[in-house]
Amino acid sequence: MAEAVKQARPEFRNIGIAQISRYRLPWAGKVSILHRVSGAMMFLLLPFVLYLFEQSVTSELSFAKFSALLSNGFIKVVILALIWGYLHHFCAGIRFLLLDVHVGVTKPASAKSAVTVLVVSLLLTLIFGLKLFGLF
Repeated sequence: MAEAVKQARPEFRNIGIAQISRYRLPWAGKVSILHRVSGAMMFLLLPFVLYLFEQSVTSELSFAKFSALLSNGFIKVVILALIWGYLHHFCAGIRFLLLDVHVGVTKPASAKSAVTVLVVSLLLTLIFGLKLFGLF
């Protein structure tokens, strides 16, 4: 008697290379990608961090070498990138732990927490960067 109205199912297609620039990733997706990037960056720069640590604690002469190395502007930028990577990874990790225990899993709450992670990590990086460059 009554025919079931067929609703058109949404069609999901893989996006091509040409469409990547127009694809709008949600904030939660951007934070997730940055979490992976920051983790990979910290892992890949671990030998550099260990070298800096070794130079800072071996002797007074190596500490002077460490201080001279840190006066280089490029090295300061690398250190600032490491600071951002750590702070973003830490803040996003807390967000993901909260999501694992089902806190903030709704779409609006997830977007809000993702933006909060970005803002907090960038503000903390700014504070540490000002201290690193001697402006604070």
